[in-house]
Amino acid sequence: MKSLWLALLLVLSAAILDAADEKSGNAPIISEIRAVLRAQQEAWNRGDIDSFMNGYARADTTVFVSGDEVMRGWQTVRDRYLKKYSDRAKMGTLTFADLEIEQLGPDSAVALGRWELKRASDSPHGRFTLILRKTPDGWRIVHDHTSAAAPAS
Repeated sequence: MKSLWLALLLVLSAAILDAADEKSGNAPIISEIRAVLRAQQEAWNRGDIDSFMNGYARADTTVFVSGDEVMRGWQTVRDRYLKKYSDRAKMGTLTFADLEIEQLGPDSAVALGRWELKRASDSPHGRFTLILRKTPDGWRIVHDHTSAAAPAS
């Protein structure tokens, strides 16, 4: 019963956020950004890091921050993912949730959300803040600040 209420709450929350997006007139842009993140999640869950990386701007100015590390450049970020998640077991199944997307200007937006990996031995999770820009290739992440929550004890 508790899981049913939780599922209902998640559906209602998503509906409220979508309605707010539509009311603000930013629905097409918000929808495009949600599609980028959905494509990343789907690519990850196929074990396809290269397709996952299509969500990032292919630029030397792309920034990824995690813990006390700052990485710069699309290739550097890709290399980090390939090293840290070198096989399907390490990748697990990725879920993005609680997405809040706000358009900052005609070609920029910020996204806040939660991430979780389900793996055989653990379920790391945390939060992310993304800055996205409209590029000739579509909306792309130019700055990613991701944090991991402390493991449950």
